[in-house]
This record gives sequence, structure tokens and C-alpha cells, in this order.
Amino acid sequence: MTLSPLNRRRLANFRANRRGYWSLWIFGTLFAVTLFAEVLANDRPILARVEGKWFFPVITEYAESDILSDGFPTAADWRDPELLRAVEERGWAIWPAVPYSFNTVVRDLGTPAPSPPSARNLLGTDDQARDVLARVIYGFRISVLFGLVLTLLSSAIGIAAGAVQGYYGGWVDLSMQRFIEVWSGMPQLFLLIILASVIEPGFSTLLIFLLLFSWMSLTGVVRAEFLRGRNLDYVRAAKALGVSDLGLMVRHILPNAMVATLTLLPFILSGSVTVLASLDFLGFGLPPGSPSLGELVAQSKNNLQAPWLAATAFAVLGGTLTLLIFIGEAVRDAFDPRKLPGGGR
Repeated sequence: MTLSPLNRRRLANFRANRRGYWSLWIFGTLFAVTLFAEVLANDRPILARVEGKWFFPVITEYAESDILSDGFPTAADWRDPELLRAVEERGWAIWPAVPYSFNTVVRDLGTPAPSPPSARNLLGTDDQARDVLARVIYGFRISVLFGLVLTLLSSAIGIAAGAVQGYYGGWVDLSMQRFIEVWSGMPQLFLLIILASVIEPGFSTLLIFLLLFSWMSLTGVVRAEFLRGRNLDYVRAAKALGVSDLGLMVRHILPNAMVATLTLLPFILSGSVTVLASLDFLGFGLPPGSPSLGELVAQSKNNLQAPWLAATAFAVLGGTLTLLIFIGEAVRDAFDPRKLPGGGR
């Protein structure tokens, strides 16, 4: 695909910001790797061959009788020493790099949980004897996925609402502005506490609830762009030629409004990740036992004698937000019309 001169200049400006450019590569690599968390950290083998038969335990759950001819017709526990010994004698198995899942209880620690980092548990264990590295891998994935989905959905709704406000103006703009002022003043935390007392919050429940309030983050920016753009000569000429309102909004005004919108998306994503971590820290987030960065922060607060928990939580959350902020700065520079290719002005 051939890029226009304007987009080539923007790409050159983005690459000129080395900090943001490498932050995008690091963040993208980490997210892509954690998408395959089940292959990286699991208490079941990735692949096994026993008695001439192939098994994929990381994908499918097998009964012990399916694996061993003399096994029991119950679900196979791949951490059972007897099963492991039989598998080693009659075949082989390939294990993940981290042989624990996010909810695996590590046995025979030798010290009370939470246990410090060791060759067996690189980041130690939490107060429930679960491997911290495995929980970080799963928690990073779910946090970023939640933030991405919330950012995309809220941005789509906010852009649509701002476009309608700015394009039509008048009583449409005034009525929607009054609604936004009232709606943004709602006590979100109190409403979430009430919701948590009625139903158990989950991924989809939290997403829908936060979406009800987060869509207003881009409305003001898009509204201002549409208020300005609807009176431009080329827009008025297109309207005189019979172009529909939807066509004017999507094809002629929205591309200009997206410039300011795209520069804010990395910052909105970082805010979405922070919101989920904050709710998990307060106990109103994902269900108990879910891999969560906020739950790791809460554990570090409750276990001050285990500084590795606080260090891990700070490094993961702080590093993630720092990368997103650096990416946002690079995107802002890329769309800055005063920036020359290479970073000059």
C-alpha cells in the first residue's frame, strides 16, 4: 500500500521519536507474547506422547484412562507424581517455560507463603502460594485486553456523539451538552459498589459499566472539530451538491477530527488499564482469584514482609503505563503539523 506524502511525513516523525518508537515495539512484543499465556505458563504440558498416542493437554482436558491404559476414568492431574512418573516411563511431555498457571498452588515451598524468588519461582509466590510470574503474565494480558476493548468501544461512541453535536449544533448540541454535564457528575464508585452488591462483577459486567461513563472522554474534542469543520468551504460545497449529512460527517469532516482523536487514544488506553487495576485493588473488579495487576498491588500492601510483591507490581504497572505514555507522545508528535520530518520544526 502506497502512503500519501502527509502520512509518510507522520510516519517519519513517529520514527524520529526514538523513545516512543521503541516503546511501541516493546509493548507490542509483550502483548503479543502474553496472548499465548497458556503456552508460556501452565500446569499442563503443551504436547505429550504416551503409549504411542499424541496428546495436547494445554488445549484439551483428558481423563487419566485416555492417557494410560491402566489409568482411572477421572480427569488427569498432570501434577500428580504417579502420573508424571508413568508418563516419563511410557513416553515424554513438553512443558511450558513456567510450569504453573495463574491459579496453581505451588506445593512443597519449604518456606511459608509468600515465599521469596528462587530458581523454581523466579518472582516468588503470593500469600496463597501461587506463582507470581504466571499471574503477571495472565494479568498483563487481561488488563491490556480490557483496556483495548474499553478504549475502542468508548472512542467509537464518543466520536459518534461528538460528531452529532458539532455537526447539527443548535438545540441538539445544547441538549446533549446538558446531558453530558449531568451524566459526568454521577458518582461512579458508589454506583459500582451498589452493582457489586447485586451481581458479581466480571469482565463483561465491568466493561459495560465503565463504558457508560468513559465514552465522554473524546466527545468534546470531536465536537469542537465538527463545529469548526461544518462551516468550511469544501463542506458547504459538498452539501450544495447534494451530499447527505452522513456522507459529509464521515467522508469530509471526520478525517480531520481523527487527527486530534488518535493522539489521545494511547492516553485513554493507559487510563483504562489504571481503572481496572484500581477497581481490583479496592475489591470491586474481577472475581476473586482472577489474575489481576490490581490484586497483586493489594497483596503487596497486605504483605509488607514480602517486598518482591511490591517491586513486581510497581515494575509491571509502572512499566506498562510508561510505555503507553511514551507511545502517546510519539503519536502526538507524528500528527503535529509544525513538526518537520526527522523531529525538527
